[in-house]
Amino acid sequence: MLRINQLKLPVEHTWQELEKKVMKLLRVSKAPEIIIVRRSIDARKKPELYFNYILDIKTKNEKEVYKRCDKKQVVIYEEKKYCFPVSGYQGEIRPVIIGTGPAGLFCGYMLAEAGFRPILLERGRKVEERIKDVENFWNTGILDTQSNVQFGEGGAGTFSDGKLNTLVKDKYGRNREVLSIFVKEGAPKEILYDHKPHIGTDVLSGVIKNMRNHILSLGGEFRFESTVTGFEVKSGSVSEVIINHKEKISADYVVLAIGHSARDTFQVLYDKGMDMEAKPFAVGFRVEHPQEMINLSQYGQRYVEVLGSAPYKLTALSSGGRGVYSFCMCPGGYVVNASSEEGKLAINGMSYSGRDGKNANSAIIISVTPKDYGSTHPLAGIEFQRELEKRAFKAGQGTIPVERYGDFKKSVSNRNNAESEKNAEQIPADFSPCIKGKWRYAKVHDILPEELNLSFMEGMEQFGQVIKGFDHDSVFIEGIESRTSSPVRINRDDTLQSSVKGIYPCGEGAGYAGGITSAAMDGIKVAEEIARRIAYGK
Repeated sequence: MLRINQLKLPVEHTWQELEKKVMKLLRVSKAPEIIIVRRSIDARKKPELYFNYILDIKTKNEKEVYKRCDKKQVVIYEEKKYCFPVSGYQGEIRPVIIGTGPAGLFCGYMLAEAGFRPILLERGRKVEERIKDVENFWNTGILDTQSNVQFGEGGAGTFSDGKLNTLVKDKYGRNREVLSIFVKEGAPKEILYDHKPHIGTDVLSGVIKNMRNHILSLGGEFRFESTVTGFEVKSGSVSEVIINHKEKISADYVVLAIGHSARDTFQVLYDKGMDMEAKPFAVGFRVEHPQEMINLSQYGQRYVEVLGSAPYKLTALSSGGRGVYSFCMCPGGYVVNASSEEGKLAINGMSYSGRDGKNANSAIIISVTPKDYGSTHPLAGIEFQRELEKRAFKAGQGTIPVERYGDFKKSVSNRNNAESEKNAEQIPADFSPCIKGKWRYAKVHDILPEELNLSFMEGMEQFGQVIKGFDHDSVFIEGIESRTSSPVRINRDDTLQSSVKGIYPCGEGAGYAGGITSAAMDGIKVAEEIARRIAYGK
C-alpha cells in the first residue's frame, strides 16, 4: 500500500478534485482506491482555509507507481491491523467488570468477542432509561443519585460532546480499534479520519445500546442498578464482589472500571486497604460565548456553512505557575447540571451531533495538586471537590449559578467594570445562556478560593488576546466544573493488578485515562491482560 502525507486542498474541494490531485502526484491516468486516514484543518493562512490529508492508496503495479512518484510525499506503507491476543475461549471463567463507561464497555466488548462471556455491573440504569432520568432532573431539579449525568450505562461521557480525540500515543492500534468499533455500532465513518472526531450525545447513546446488545448476543451479561458495596479478599486476592450490600458474586478477575464520581466505591476500596494516592486534576468554570463569534474568529464568515460550528483550544500559565486551559470544549452546545450527590452541584458541557446550538461553551480550568487539598489522605481530592460543589450549590440555591464575567472581575479584584469599546460588537444584545437544568444569576465568584479566581481571570485575559471578545464583560460564566478527571489513582503493577490481586483498576476513574477514547483504549488493554492470564496462565 502507498501512503500520501500532507496533501493539501481548499476546504471547499470536491471528491473529484481530490482524485485529480492524487492522480497527478502518483502520475497515473486512472483514479486509484483512496482511503482517508486523517483529515485536519489548516488555518494558518486565514482567511484561506485548507484540509490537510493523509491518504492510503491501493493501486495495481504499486512498485512501478512508487518508482515514478514524488518520494517527498509518498511512502510504501504496511498496514498493521489490531489483533486481540485470544479468540474462541470456551472455558468457564467469567470476568466481572464494574462500571459500563467507555473503559468497562470496551473491556467487556473485547472479552465477549473472544468468548469470555463477561458480567458487567452498573450502579445506574441502561442508557434509554438513564436519558429519561436525566431529562427529568433537568426539568424538575429532582436528582436521582444512582441514575444521572455521572452514573449509568455509557458513563459520564454519554452526556458530553462525544469527543473522540486523544493525545495517548498508540503503537498497538487500540485507538483505531476503538473508532472502528464505534463505526461498526452506528457512529459516522468520518470519525475514522477527522483530526478531532466527535459523535454527539444523541448518536453516542444509540452506539452504547448497540454495544450492549452485541455483548449480550455473545453470552455476556449486564446487571443494572447493581452498586458494588464490598469485596471479599482471601490471601491477598479477590474472591467475591458484594452487590447492594447483600448479594455476592464469585470473581477471580475483577475489572475496576468505576468512573471518577464513584466516591463511595473509592471509600470501600480504601477501607479494604487498597493502595491508592491523591493525584492532580483541575477545577474551574464553564464559559459561554456566541457560537457565531467563535466561528468568525476561527474560520471567518466564508467557511461557516462548510465547516460548521468551530472549536477552539486555549492554554495559558498564570503568574503563580498554574496551568489554565480550555477543556471539553462544546461547539454549539449546552452547559448541563451534572450533579450526582444531594446538596452539591457540578456542571459539564454537552453537544448534540449537529452542534447547532447558538452558544459555544468550554470549561476554563486551573490545575490543582494534592498540596491544595489540605490533607495527605489519598481521598483528600474528593473532599476538596465536595467542598467546592457545596459552595456552588449554595451560590445557586440548588440551581446552576451564572454570572457575567464583568461582574466576576469586579467582585474579585474591584476593577473598573466598564465594557471594552473595541470588543462590544462581539456580543449581541440578545445573548443568553444555553443551559440544561435550572439556573439563576448568582455569585459565582464565591465558589473558588481567591488564588484560583485570580488564575482564572489571568487565563481569560490571555485568551482574549487570541480570540477577540473572549474576555468580554458580557460573557457568561457558570460553576462549578469539578469533575474534569479523577482526583484519585488506584495504583496497579506491571500486570495491571492492584495491591489486591485479581482486581484490575481501569480507565478514567482509576486514574489511567482522560476522556472517552483513552478510557476505551485502557479497557482494551486490561481485557488483553486478563484474556492472556485466563487462557495461557500468563
